Amino acid sequence: MAAFTNPSMATETSSLHHRPPLTAVIGCGYWGKNLVRNLNHLGALHAVCDATEQGRVTASALAPESRIFDHPEHVLKNEEVQGVVIATPAETHYSLAKAALLAGKDVFVEKPLALTYEQGSELVRLAERSERILMVGHVLEYHPGIMTLHNLIGQGELGKVHYIYSNRLSLGKVRREENILWSFAPHDIAVILRLLGSMPFEVVACGGAYLQPNIADVTVTNLLFDNGVRAHIHVSWLHPFKEQRLVVVGSRKMASFDDVNKRLVLYDQRVEWQEGQPIPVRHDGVEVPYPQDEPLRLECEAFLRAIATRQPPLTDGASGLRVLRVLQAAQRSLVTNGQPVHLPIETF
Repeated sequence: MAAFTNPSMATETSSLHHRPPLTAVIGCGYWGKNLVRNLNHLGALHAVCDATEQGRVTASALAPESRIFDHPEHVLKNEEVQGVVIATPAETHYSLAKAALLAGKDVFVEKPLALTYEQGSELVRLAERSERILMVGHVLEYHPGIMTLHNLIGQGELGKVHYIYSNRLSLGKVRREENILWSFAPHDIAVILRLLGSMPFEVVACGGAYLQPNIADVTVTNLLFDNGVRAHIHVSWLHPFKEQRLVVVGSRKMASFDDVNKRLVLYDQRVEWQEGQPIPVRHDGVEVPYPQDEPLRLECEAFLRAIATRQPPLTDGASGLRVLRVLQAAQRSLVTNGQPVHLPIETF
């Protein structure tokens, strides 16, 4: 596996023009307001669009010098806007991203890219034909802690990766328009695919809906890769405490990334065979430092850099499509009570 260059280690804006490309954010709600804040601080925010009065009030407070609109059409027709950032409910991602691409804009759409693989494929093809940037908001891939972990794996520090598990658990925020799998799991799927550099060939998911009919509140997704590596992803918004932890078990060492407590710990622990018996080898964990840059700011800078350089970002349309393929397979398995779904083997 090739080593991964951590963009947070360098000056992100070095490849941008003196004046960053101008962008517009569609959606200034729970997550969109964070994108508005960052793009405004980067001097790249021209306009904000939100259908609700509360969203427009929030946008005015965060970016008083930006233009505020109530309909996406005003943004898409604005020739000063080069990039459009979409932070609206998931069911609108496809239609808004398509409209923005057809309007000649570069597009950054929050996860998931779309609600079906077919819709996602159409967006990727449209971006390629129109030579537009298409980026997906898999913010954890820009997290300096995850980037540092990727480097450790790429440098062979952990040995051969055997197993990965990820827990993303909390009490709320409960969605009504999408289940926990589509709300939480895209982050973990994106990171696991990036760390392993390949797609799983088998996906199995199970879960339960307790608050609303047919909207899963808890799911466990198992991924099997062709090199024997397994991964599981446990997501829930019905959990007594918040946990966001990723653990990688290797043949030489193990690593734990705790995003709640902001710690990446490397354990010189493994199992060795001595006289035919498996013997655990235990040592204290060593905390691995990493830059404390805000991941969302790094992600916004990556979008601006992609617009300026015309080079695909790390989380480009193809990346979003891979995550969407796994999500759709997991959803199919979920509704068939855990029946395995097989995917074509793919590396990247």
